[in-house]
Amino acid sequence: MSKPSLPQGTRDFGPETVRKRNYILDTIKNVFELYGFQPLETPAMENLETLMGKYGDEGDKLIFKILNNGLNDPKNLEKAKIGFDNILSGKSDRNFTERALRYDLTIPFARYVAMNHSLLNFPFKRYQVQPVWRADRPQKGRYREFWQCDADVAGSTSLMNEVEFVHIYDAVFTKLGLKGYELRINSRMVLAALAEKCGGTALLTDITVAIDKLDKIGLDKVTEELSGKGLTPEQIIIIEKYLTIEGDNASKIEGARKLVGDIDQGAKGLSALQFILSKTGPGIPLHLDFTLARGLNYYTGTIFEAKAPAEIKMGSIGGGGRYDDLTGLFGVKDVPGTGISFGVDRIYDVMEELNVFPNDINVSTQVMFLNAGDDNDVFRLMQLLRREGIRSELFHENQKIDRQYKYAEKKSIPFVVSMGNGSIQVKDIRTGIVTVMSEQELLNMRFV
Repeated sequence: MSKPSLPQGTRDFGPETVRKRNYILDTIKNVFELYGFQPLETPAMENLETLMGKYGDEGDKLIFKILNNGLNDPKNLEKAKIGFDNILSGKSDRNFTERALRYDLTIPFARYVAMNHSLLNFPFKRYQVQPVWRADRPQKGRYREFWQCDADVAGSTSLMNEVEFVHIYDAVFTKLGLKGYELRINSRMVLAALAEKCGGTALLTDITVAIDKLDKIGLDKVTEELSGKGLTPEQIIIIEKYLTIEGDNASKIEGARKLVGDIDQGAKGLSALQFILSKTGPGIPLHLDFTLARGLNYYTGTIFEAKAPAEIKMGSIGGGGRYDDLTGLFGVKDVPGTGISFGVDRIYDVMEELNVFPNDINVSTQVMFLNAGDDNDVFRLMQLLRREGIRSELFHENQKIDRQYKYAEKKSIPFVVSMGNGSIQVKDIRTGIVTVMSEQELLNMRFV
């Protein structure tokens, strides 16, 4: 029998990890609720046609497809072979697969809004915390199964939504102790103007996909990729000028305005960026970054990316943007939207490396009662503590006292209670201090 193992790019989460992840998730959810967002959940799998064609060629390749049932039936074998050949050639085939695991939470949200738009109260503000799957190459900070935390607003064109998202990012990262994080902002409208400046909006996808790789492959490789896509040297020079705009936020706005401000899309995008920057609170590290592209096709306006503190080699820990016609993909027009996402798994890794999780985060049981063989009165008292909200447990057997204490130490239980001869002794195993008290004193005690 082979040893048990996990699929590559997935992980088990033990109690310590789950508690730390829940700390992150609860922090994010609390901030979402503070800003008026409501919870939503969608199925783990979607119809393949819902997902395909929404993420660009690069993203579509990473969608986990689910094989249809009954493909091993001899009656379906020929159809399965044809379907497999179609899949290998990059086509979809309902005879082979018609469902897939969700790639992100945004497209399922758009599908939900399209299906329920007549019932929703707009603007509809929702948050969603669920796992997603991508057939990517596993590496540090990149997994095939991971969690996303999204917040989106559907049915509003107000740029105040983007302003609030900036403050949501700052509130969450501040509460989590991620000092030195950086939030970058750009606009797909500015990128669309750049494409128009280079000869036409048909070039937008080629340009954004190449620019999106700038941090990984460098400017020389980006220009080489653009050349391979058929862009002329003159067009590439324009893009290089765009990518090398420098200075503070105001200087960058002015530099971009000189390059693409004469194009309607460029003027609108730069105006929106200027508004968001002007409304951002002092001390929030929001930086204009014209190299930010985000390769997903559905973005139409402002785009965000949150970066880990510089000393952590992790990259993006969040991102999002405006997508003013996403529900149009499902036949429902004129429902503008904007949203952001937190990369929980990467945030976890960053917090581990920075050692910023609270010291008491893994304290599950606050009080353990020693087992001396006669547990009737012990159980009664333990239940009274539980009714007061004190997390308590009784050691499972009457064993040596040393073994019971070792269990408490390994489980990080701070207080151990022993009872006998009418007295109650409470030991703080962190300090070794033992206190004798009455039952009422025990019930009034704060176990911190």
